[in-house]
Amino acid sequence: MEYFPPALENLVEHFARLPGIGRKSAQRLAFYVLSLSKEEAGAFAKAIVDAKSAIHCCPVCQNLTEGDGPCAICRSAKRDTGVICVVADPKDVIAMERSREYNGLYHVLHGVISPMNHVGPDDLHIKSLVERVAAGGIQEVIMATNPDTEGEATAMYLSRLLKPFQVKVTRLAYGIPVGSHLEYADDATLMRALEGRQAM
Repeated sequence: MEYFPPALENLVEHFARLPGIGRKSAQRLAFYVLSLSKEEAGAFAKAIVDAKSAIHCCPVCQNLTEGDGPCAICRSAKRDTGVICVVADPKDVIAMERSREYNGLYHVLHGVISPMNHVGPDDLHIKSLVERVAAGGIQEVIMATNPDTEGEATAMYLSRLLKPFQVKVTRLAYGIPVGSHLEYADDATLMRALEGRQAM
């Protein structure tokens, strides 16, 4: 826009590229950054550069980590090494850990199979998952991809790939959220809830 200096417009454009950030939010963020002192702005920029250079994928599970060798979860002696939970993104690991119910290992695919977005199996960290299972010692692989078309397709593809290794492949149960009403549930959710029903 003509009433923004080029440097400010450039900053707004960069913020607007972030997921979930619209033009107005990008402008608010840009003006906030401009209100920072030179030292605070420098520290903010340094934090981005440092994170980009220091964080990389764990050589075992492909989750984000810092430093050499496997991540803290893969190194932990308290984890059940016979179970691997397969998730699409590193943020899904955070969601699973928040529940405090899961104590196994993870494998992060960094996406899901999506022909519409030109993402195939070779674009994901699938080969390293197969190698981990093939090495032995794994009793169960839990598919924890999202219950959408791409997530389901990815889970089915992986379950077929892992079948020759004779490991138990399970899928997270999906159903009626706690505190909601049956009348608002869609057909697919009700079907999943019935399939995943348990004895009381």
